[in-house]
Amino acid sequence: MIAIAIDGPAGAGKSTIARKAAKTMGFIYVDTGALYRAIGLYMLQNDIHSSDEKAVCAELSKITVTLAFQGGEQKVLLCGKDVTPDIRTEEVSKAASAVSAIPKVRDFLFSMQRDLARTKNVIMDGRDIGTVVLPHAQVKIFLTASQEERARRRYKELVQKGQKAEYADVLKDIEQRDYQDSHREIAPLVPAKDSVRIDTTGITLEESIERILDTIRAELKNLNETW
Repeated sequence: MIAIAIDGPAGAGKSTIARKAAKTMGFIYVDTGALYRAIGLYMLQNDIHSSDEKAVCAELSKITVTLAFQGGEQKVLLCGKDVTPDIRTEEVSKAASAVSAIPKVRDFLFSMQRDLARTKNVIMDGRDIGTVVLPHAQVKIFLTASQEERARRRYKELVQKGQKAEYADVLKDIEQRDYQDSHREIAPLVPAKDSVRIDTTGITLEESIERILDTIRAELKNLNETW
């Protein structure tokens, strides 16, 4: 099995780029951030503060989070219900960032992520895939862009979805999440030592996808893997 790990900060476009790259290559796309978003959504739905470690951990035994793949598309099931469209709000994003800093939550989801990579060719994205979840992945990429670029993209996405947003607030949130993700004690956001860094500032989505695909193919070729 071939595993490709794509890590990077919030708003770098990991999900969109990884999903399209996986479709092109015929791999399964695994959005690990969606798993943490599902946990965050559960806490919001049950009026539990997502940074209250004791309260969050007490709920884990009541939660089931699974990934289903329909026509190559990933669906996120929370306690048996498809919550795929519900986990993409800014409120859920903040809750996900908070619960992802809790060690027991990471342990809760860890086995699921590794099991997927054992049985399928995957492109998996997140914050610690190349460093913690899949340290032996054949290809590791650290995907990033400037904070201003990522904020512009996120702001545009929110407006297109009809959600109220201010660019300054989105930028502030990006800066805060970058700090939290890179300074947390458990699995901080850092590039794997053997990862390829790709900065998509100033280039289009299509150019970003091509750059990712070119990098993956080059790395696999170096390993005598053809795709």
